[in-house]
Amino acid sequence: MKSYDAYLFDLDGTLVDTAPDLGGALNTSLQNAGLPGVTEAQARLWIGHGARFSLTQALDHHGVTLDPVAVDALLDNFLNHYADHVAELSSPYAGVIDTLDSLRGSGKKLAVVTNKPTRFTMPLLSALSLNGYFQSVVCGDTAAQPKPAPDPILLCLKQLGVAASCSLMVGDSITDVDAAKAAKLDVACYRNGYNHGIDVATLEPTLVFDRMNEILPTTI
Repeated sequence: MKSYDAYLFDLDGTLVDTAPDLGGALNTSLQNAGLPGVTEAQARLWIGHGARFSLTQALDHHGVTLDPVAVDALLDNFLNHYADHVAELSSPYAGVIDTLDSLRGSGKKLAVVTNKPTRFTMPLLSALSLNGYFQSVVCGDTAAQPKPAPDPILLCLKQLGVAASCSLMVGDSITDVDAAKAAKLDVACYRNGYNHGIDVATLEPTLVFDRMNEILPTTI
């Protein structure tokens, strides 16, 4: 791998495996409403496009139709439960901490660019002791538009004071790849993240990796 001045990381499915807590919150909210629950494996397939998408996919999976008011109430329960359990079972993927330590130790600028709302992002990073690594954290409600629009990445680059040509986006899905390409960044894609069953190699990122330390430049 070449060396970059800045490394911008997606959060869910890239730095942290959040499916256990997201799936648990979804499952609990459904069951509390007297509806069928879901497995963690099912929840993993639906993560990445927001909580409402995960909820509607679960309802569709069970053939349940609710009016918009009921869906909104169920979504509120889902989000409130998740807020209380945002880092109960979630954990960084193997190699993440060592990679962040190596990059920080070599003077690289590090950031998070996620579509996760600030309400959940900051407590999650803090609970997992990841917040101290990043000089910029751009959330889903920070920029004018979320990924796959380039806005969050461009805002992050401005905050870091680095050029797109000197930066790498690290993600796990078509959302990250499309946003990076729109912002004219190289992009590395985690093969086993939340990619909705898509082979990320078909997205033609700069790199597909199986473990985070594969993004490290050869000079470190």
